[in-house]
Amino acid sequence: ESVASNIASINGKIPKQASEPVKQEINISFSLAQNYPNPFNPSTTIRYSLPQSGHVILKVYDVLGREVAELVNSVKEKGNHSLVFNAGKYANGFYIYTIRVNDYYVSKKMLLAK
Repeated sequence: ESVASNIASINGKIPKQASEPVKQEINISFSLAQNYPNPFNPSTTIRYSLPQSGHVILKVYDVLGREVAELVNSVKEKGNHSLVFNAGKYANGFYIYTIRVNDYYVSKKMLLAK
């Protein structure tokens, strides 16, 4: 048999229920928007959305992985949230901001250009 027919037969045997938990997990996750403006100088807005309340930790790291700022570390209600990150005291370059809500993580890059 060909590889394609093996893949087709494997795909045909996956029960429909196998994909449902993944969909449920996606539905309860949150979203982290790209900061705006990006590149920025010296401040930028970071937005995120929560489908339910949860403990939110939002940190900024330099490209070497060193934490440079903790912007949020508290329980937030469900809904849309935004904050302004002022990077006036930081050097030019790329930074990574990471949000953790309960056990979910998302990271994005931003560029400080003075």
